[in-house]
Amino acid sequence: MLTVSENAQAVVKGLTDSEELPATAGLRLAVGPDQSQLEVSVVREPQASDVTVPAGDGNVYLAEEAAPLLEGQTLDAAQTDEGVGFTLTPQS
Repeated sequence: MLTVSENAQAVVKGLTDSEELPATAGLRLAVGPDQSQLEVSVVREPQASDVTVPAGDGNVYLAEEAAPLLEGQTLDAAQTDEGVGFTLTPQS
């Protein structure tokens, strides 16, 4: 299963911790239309077929077709020149 680093957990919580968003809000990872990239979005709630990943106080959801692709990966987050960026690395 995908794991979420402490850095990424904090970023997810920051992105979804808003009075306008419900407690079910989270970060959703899905396979893009061209099947070669992942799409990352903030959603109000998971879709019925989404897989929920433990992420501390935040919520991370994987689209059903993305879950097998992310098996054995770690989601991390770091500050970049363009803002916060997410990376995936194989679990060791």
